[in-house]
Amino acid sequence: MLTSLRNLIILSAGLLACGKPKQGMQGSPLIQVATQKIVTSKASYYDEYPATITALNQVELRPQVSGYITGLYFKEGDHVKKGDKLYTIDHQQYEAAYQQTLANVAVQEANLERAQKDVDRYRELNKHDAVAKQLVDNAESAYESAKKQVESAKATVRSVQTNVRYTTIFAPFDGTIGISQVKIGTSVSPGQTLLNTISTDNPIAADFVIDQKEIFRFTQLMKSGGAEKDSTFSLAFNNIIYPHFGHISFIDRAVNSQTGTITVRVIFANNEGFLRAGMAGTIRIANHSAQAVIMVPYKAVTEQLGEYFVYKVKLDSNKVTQQRVMLGKQINRNVIIQSGLQEGETIVTEGIQNLREGSTIALNAEKPEIKKEVKN
Repeated sequence: MLTSLRNLIILSAGLLACGKPKQGMQGSPLIQVATQKIVTSKASYYDEYPATITALNQVELRPQVSGYITGLYFKEGDHVKKGDKLYTIDHQQYEAAYQQTLANVAVQEANLERAQKDVDRYRELNKHDAVAKQLVDNAESAYESAKKQVESAKATVRSVQTNVRYTTIFAPFDGTIGISQVKIGTSVSPGQTLLNTISTDNPIAADFVIDQKEIFRFTQLMKSGGAEKDSTFSLAFNNIIYPHFGHISFIDRAVNSQTGTITVRVIFANNEGFLRAGMAGTIRIANHSAQAVIMVPYKAVTEQLGEYFVYKVKLDSNKVTQQRVMLGKQINRNVIIQSGLQEGETIVTEGIQNLREGSTIALNAEKPEIKKEVKN
């Protein structure tokens, strides 16, 4: 009986020993994790900036005379050429005024002719002292006044003639015309009524803002690029990549003092008419890192109060410590580490949810390092 009881106690102790977790040298439990040794590698990726598609030239069409719309000579949304007739405004009153001013010019020219004859006659009589000096002076004054009246009448003709021309509105440049804001019979006022908007469409621009710290980089890109075959600048709409590459047209003249940003304009060909002014997209700028960088799996990073950490394995130990890092560009499932880690160090990549500062880990086979160039 005692022998059986003793055997049962020994068996229970053995089972308990088998169920205990592995222990480290200090008696702390070993946590199963995956680790990775840090290596540097070159990376190719895209810096992305929100962009707005903008026409290089855009103008609102407004009348310069009042009246009623009498004709529309385009199809909304069509491409128009410079000088194409777009709208006409009732010109009858302006045509009548023009004819009236022409008649007034004729009257003033007749008055001038009569005044010139009078002054010529009085000048001849004055040579023989056959007329009073006062009459000569009066004739000279009347002649000069008649000349001024002719000049004034001709100026009125030019003014009224301009109004006649303004009753027909032409396309100021090649571009796409939008939806008409007026119909035939609509009463319009000079400078007030919006008729339509016309904008250039090929080429077209994408505007985006950068931080003032990036001005030097983009100035260098503007000097080194410029050809459409250069793939540095591309344009994306969600997951759709625009088929043409762009080049920097200009960087704005000044930094916004409130935001510390400046606008950059990139020009794209738009032969197919895919791009429309006002569209929102993303400028993608190829960034081929000239120097090797450190990249780690993004899942190895934890965030605490806006700061980022990884668990680094201490040298000559199987304990981990939290290491603060500064993150760079995320590339697929990896992220560039700008500072905080060095080549040759080892970090934990899986199982970090079970770790604390000073946790003891079970050192097992490391995962392969990221050695090849990575693209997003």
